[in-house]
Amino acid sequence: MNKIALATALSLATTSAFAGGVVEPVMEPEVVAAQTASSSGGVVIPLLLLLLVVAAVASSSGGGGGGGSTPLPTLQ
Repeated sequence: MNKIALATALSLATTSAFAGGVVEPVMEPEVVAAQTASSSGGVVIPLLLLLLVVAAVASSSGGGGGGGSTPLPTLQ
């Protein structure tokens, strides 16, 4: 009989422990990533593109004697 009473008491105690109640939820603070200030001001990418275009033009106009371009006449 004592075992039944103890089992009943424990089951009632654990039921009320897990029943929950009205508790205000804990809100985590929102993490906002701050934008870093850049000293270049967005100039780096256009300069790299300009450098790429200049390199492409310089390599296509060559003058190294390896292409199908006609040489310029020389003055004597």
